[in-house]
Amino acid sequence: MSQNTAVKEQKAKPVSRKDMTKAQWTWKEMKKHKAGYFMVAPFFILFFVFTVVPVFLSMILSFTSFNLLEMPKVVWLDNYVRLFLDDDIFLTAVQNTLIFAVFTGPISYLLSLFVAWFINELSPRMRAFVTLIFYAPSISGAMYSIFGILFSSDRYGYVNAFLIEYNFIDEPIQFFQNASYVMPLCILVALWTSLGVTFLSFIAGLQTVDASLYEAGAIDGIRNRWQELWYITLPTMKEQLMFGAVMSITGSFGFGGIVTALAGFPSVDYCAWTIMHHLEDYGGQRFEVGYSSAIATILFIMMITSNMLIKKLLSKVGQ
Repeated sequence: MSQNTAVKEQKAKPVSRKDMTKAQWTWKEMKKHKAGYFMVAPFFILFFVFTVVPVFLSMILSFTSFNLLEMPKVVWLDNYVRLFLDDDIFLTAVQNTLIFAVFTGPISYLLSLFVAWFINELSPRMRAFVTLIFYAPSISGAMYSIFGILFSSDRYGYVNAFLIEYNFIDEPIQFFQNASYVMPLCILVALWTSLGVTFLSFIAGLQTVDASLYEAGAIDGIRNRWQELWYITLPTMKEQLMFGAVMSITGSFGFGGIVTALAGFPSVDYCAWTIMHHLEDYGGQRFEVGYSSAIATILFIMMITSNMLIKKLLSKVGQ
């Protein structure tokens, strides 16, 4: 009897995390929360099929010569050698992309954060109204038309009309046909339309901060709003900060639609030609799929590297 009792007690004893491998523990947790996994399964299936698989397929095709009509031919690193040693336009695209990323990424990120912080101090009704005002440009294509009218290349453009009226210039400036103006204007439009999903995530994150934390912080020695922001607000909403960083980086490196809408495809003298334009050119017009896959792989590596760097920087928030 005593032996049977000992066996039963041994079976009844819960298995600890240390007694299982990582795979066993993961499978146990999945079975425990199977209802939740069942609910998110459709999204994960679609994400895997239409995002993960194409990324890996693109990486594989980047080592081939493929034109959509013939079978891919393995060329190994030829596409990458051509990109960096023979394709001067690609190097220009990398330079322009990094310029856009440096200006639009961090600035739009900080702009979204501080505008959201300001709006969070308003009353609920006023907060909803102001949020709509700031968010609307990011979902409206009318911004391109507005800036197109403002900087129109004839006398009917508001900027040219103003400059001519007050004798600053004699002839209308061809803003989007002049390489000196294209990039600054596109960056300006990008910043104006950057208050999108990142901005909304910051608004949501600020709403989740427990007000009692500020009272505790005041007792612990926090004396101004900037200390509250650094030591309480930002550490509390790290998830939203990380999500916003990913979205800002993706938007800054995927910069291209605004340039095409304002300056055409391609822009004059390739002054605002980006990696996305180069990818669209070779993949969507020349159908050099292998070469365009190499371009996409380089862009993917740049985005991943930037995300890792931002994640490391955000980990120091509040320390």
